[in-house]
Amino acid sequence: MSTKLATRPVVCITQARINSYRLPAKVLRLIAGQPLLWWHLDRLKRARRVDRIVVATTGEPAADAIVEIAEAAGAAVFRGSEHDVLDRFAGAAALVGAATIVRVTSDCPVIDPALIDQAIALYESAGDACHYASLDVSTFPRGLDCEVFSRQALDEAAAEAVLREDREHVTPFIRRNTERYAARFLSTAPLERTYRWCVDTPADFELARRIVEQFAGADFGWTDIVALMRARPDWAALNMDVAQTPVA
Repeated sequence: MSTKLATRPVVCITQARINSYRLPAKVLRLIAGQPLLWWHLDRLKRARRVDRIVVATTGEPAADAIVEIAEAAGAAVFRGSEHDVLDRFAGAAALVGAATIVRVTSDCPVIDPALIDQAIALYESAGDACHYASLDVSTFPRGLDCEVFSRQALDEAAAEAVLREDREHVTPFIRRNTERYAARFLSTAPLERTYRWCVDTPADFELARRIVEQFAGADFGWTDIVALMRARPDWAALNMDVAQTPVA
């Protein structure tokens, strides 16, 4: 079993690229005059237990637009491999000397900073009994996903993982090796239906746009969005047929 060497600083690393498969350049699409990535970063900056934010993007020239948005928002930037996202995360963590990593993805414009703080608290409070913590995505709506893990676990995964899915999705190596990395999960009571607030398709974007514009950057939480979905079932139905991209 691994030992946590330190927990601070806590660095939130969000991955962003231009060549997304189902909706290219989705993080640059405008909502209320700002790119989707801007809204995502604005939410991350509200997490009180996060010490620093890094946008991990690619080296291709088209990603210069991502860099401009990130730097304007006060985030650090690391540019690395498009497909070896695990290596990109390891490089981003090394850039800023992270001790604890919070992994999120930039296609989540309504991610909840309070849930990020709860996941970090779960990870930190358990000491060496927890090396990986995340939301239980079987109970929370998609689009709130976050994972918290140690820099040591990340570096070991980057050095040892050889499977393509491990390199592309960052954490499968950690999650699979439960004898080395003890895990804990933050759950909630199951909802009456599944909601999807991440952006992979035009339908996803339309729903995200409506949600963001409804709250107009106010300090809202995921339960406020659930209440909105219950009040506007026609909105919730916009992307009800969209399937989540499988992750190993």
